[in-house]
Amino acid sequence: MSTVKETVDVAAPLSRAYDQWTQFEEFPRFMEGVEEVRQLDDRHNRWVTSIGGVRREFDTEIVDQHPDDRISWRTVAGDTRQRGAVRFERLDEAHTRVELTMDFEPTGAMEKGADALGVISRRAAGDLNRFKDYIENRGNADGGWRGRLRPGDAGPTA
Repeated sequence: MSTVKETVDVAAPLSRAYDQWTQFEEFPRFMEGVEEVRQLDDRHNRWVTSIGGVRREFDTEIVDQHPDDRISWRTVAGDTRQRGAVRFERLDEAHTRVELTMDFEPTGAMEKGADALGVISRRAAGDLNRFKDYIENRGNADGGWRGRLRPGDAGPTA
């Protein structure tokens, strides 16, 4: 497994940055190579990516989601293996730090080479910077989901 850890500070209040990140279907607007994210239910998403000419489809499960703090996930189906978390830290009333940590299993010579050259880490940093631009230029989040998911839960809790 390889690990990517990137951070960006955004000029947006904590709840707005968090709320926007919960709008998974909007990810293609700022994540390079993400063609589609379809939310299947509160806990599951189906992803379609195309990176370096390699198309992948996979499902993720939200393992832990705590409003205004963190969202963690893992893949549960498809041709990629990853897990990760995004954390949100209030810097002041108008600024938030967003930290992405992702563990993934590169497959094939192209992905292993890209990982060794730091391409995947730079892509994650670029995605966070595009998220920064996206949230700062929007003014408001596209929506938000404030439910709490815990490991082992069957569904959301208040």
